[in-house]
Amino acid sequence: MTGRILDPGLWREGQDKIDWAARFMPVTQSLCGQLADSGLLRGTSIALVLVLEPKTANLALELAKAGADVSVMCHASSTRDDTAAALERAGVTVFSRSDATPAMDHAFALELLDQRPDILVDDGSSITRLAHTDRPGVLEQMIGATEETTSGLRPLRVMEAAGALRIPVLAANDALCKTLFDNGYGTGQSTVLTMLDLLGTPLAGRNVVIAGYGYVGRGVAREVAALGGRVTIAEVDPVKALEATFAGFRVDTLARAARSADLLISATGIAHTIDVEHLLALPEGAAVAVSGGVGQEIAIDAVLAAGATRHPAGHLVERFALPNGRSIRILDDGGCINCTAGEGNPIEIMDLSFGVQAGAIEYLLTHGAGLANAVHLLPASVDDRVARAKLAALGARLDVPSAAQQDFLGGWRGTSTAYTAGPAESAENPS
Repeated sequence: MTGRILDPGLWREGQDKIDWAARFMPVTQSLCGQLADSGLLRGTSIALVLVLEPKTANLALELAKAGADVSVMCHASSTRDDTAAALERAGVTVFSRSDATPAMDHAFALELLDQRPDILVDDGSSITRLAHTDRPGVLEQMIGATEETTSGLRPLRVMEAAGALRIPVLAANDALCKTLFDNGYGTGQSTVLTMLDLLGTPLAGRNVVIAGYGYVGRGVAREVAALGGRVTIAEVDPVKALEATFAGFRVDTLARAARSADLLISATGIAHTIDVEHLLALPEGAAVAVSGGVGQEIAIDAVLAAGATRHPAGHLVERFALPNGRSIRILDDGGCINCTAGEGNPIEIMDLSFGVQAGAIEYLLTHGAGLANAVHLLPASVDDRVARAKLAALGARLDVPSAAQQDFLGGWRGTSTAYTAGPAESAENPS
């Protein structure tokens, strides 16, 4: 055993899960197949920093099949050891084990960077940022990186504005075939269902407060409402708040809404979204969780410093005794709950996201040399290819504009708008 994975003997169980997931990932297979046909990946080193589970494993294996030298790293809380064992057996270098300490995770991240990848596929941008601080020499030959999350793009754009970003980064998260489906449907469904599994209670008739009404917040609100919950949205953006009201949801400040919340969910990807004042405002027994997210999105360290104490209350559920005498439940230590306590997003959803990642890798290989050190949007052609591949797998058929429609779309003069009187009107009003 190398020490980079927990137990090589788990490979068969992991391979069975990988094979199952592969049945539902035609988009990833299609776009990686196109990469294989092009030969672009031969001799290319790709590092994946993604949740390590069967869906990610399929992306890694498809990229390796297309000719890339693939390595994978994942933090302990999001690692499936059987998947790691199966990938290692298949020849993919893995730096990931579920029992890793934070120090081990950090060492694994540095080992991954020391492989000197040509392309880094990141989730949360933590390794992209680590390369800039701890392994800047690696950046000199790196073609670029892709970023999977909203919360990961924010610091990268701050780095760009400060002139600190040293490689081009493709915003895979902002591609429509990622954001509309992964953020809008997958994360909403998988996080809400995981929360309910941990709590063991129904949502019908419960007051659920959601902080943030971006794509993830919309998805969470839709799932909660479908399960009978009463939704209140807290937002700082007036347009998003107005959108939430038009969707039929109540809108209020987080501090006020928390007072009657049975379940409080952060969907912002911003630390201290649910702060001490919000936790203290919650009624007795309320539950708190994060949909997606970053460290301290629930201000756990701050509320402990304010006098709260934590006590086990069930599988990945802790009771926090607050200094005001009430107690609340926090799920999964405020972590990215669908990845650390559940099975992640649905396979078909991640198939779209990984199809986008394959398209992003291809774009870096063909255009990376001409890209500035900035965060770049992917061209619409990548979304089109992903969508077409999915529609083909579904057996759906696209319509095609007629010649007359194409002439109309390609012109600007339009048809005459001059008013012409009808026969009856002409007779009644002779000139």
